[in-house]
Amino acid sequence: MATEADSVRRILPAATDSIRIVPLHVPDDTWKVAHGAPSGPAPQLTYRNGPLLSAVQVFTLFWGSAWNAAPQNSLVPKINQFFDDILTSALIDQLAEYSVTAYPIGHGRRVGTATVTTPKLGHSVSDRAIQHMLQAELTSSAGLPQPTPNSLYFIYLPPGVSVSQGGSRSCQAFCGYHNDILSKIFYAVMPYPGCSGCAGGLAVFDALTSTSSHELCEAITDAIPGQGWYDDSNGEIGDICAWKTKQVGAYTVQLEWSNKANACV
Repeated sequence: MATEADSVRRILPAATDSIRIVPLHVPDDTWKVAHGAPSGPAPQLTYRNGPLLSAVQVFTLFWGSAWNAAPQNSLVPKINQFFDDILTSALIDQLAEYSVTAYPIGHGRRVGTATVTTPKLGHSVSDRAIQHMLQAELTSSAGLPQPTPNSLYFIYLPPGVSVSQGGSRSCQAFCGYHNDILSKIFYAVMPYPGCSGCAGGLAVFDALTSTSSHELCEAITDAIPGQGWYDDSNGEIGDICAWKTKQVGAYTVQLEWSNKANACV
């Protein structure tokens, strides 16, 4: 029988596919849980000349009618408040070490939110369908801001809906990811943490803030996966420190790799 660790190993990308996911929390992977970084040579993120989100503008999209009903509807304002607070917090301040001349990284802001009920969701949705929904909303919805070089659309899925991306599925191989459309539209996908591998022993809201902070920091520092700050062996800034958390204010967030400190901070 395949284990969660087997699933994690199966999603290691091909040479042309950059790591951009929140991996499953694997309880028996004791070294990684304890230290938040792989063994072997210390990771070293290097800049690949791609775009960074220097003043990120987050728009949250909650897809599915479940977000309009209890108990999910109580999470919507809490997630939005999380972004309002975290985008001007010490978590963003620590990313300044990855600033480059063209992209000095500073504070961001949340620019809006929406709940989308069409098209209707089934039990699973593909990354291609998510891209199609986002592009359709950008074309038809007056409430959705048009993409800028700093825009980041965070898409949250309700319970009972799995996401397939890159040949893998949420709660079997990953807990979230970020991606781009034609190198111009940047987005992150947050499946509901309805399995132990994506809850990581945390309450639902804390699991969501942890995985959201992982993808937020990765999108800021590597907007087009593999073309910003990246390590060929270990992936992006959050992958190196997956499931190692801390508190920033009232929120559980993930530690991120610091080249300067040579550690997860």
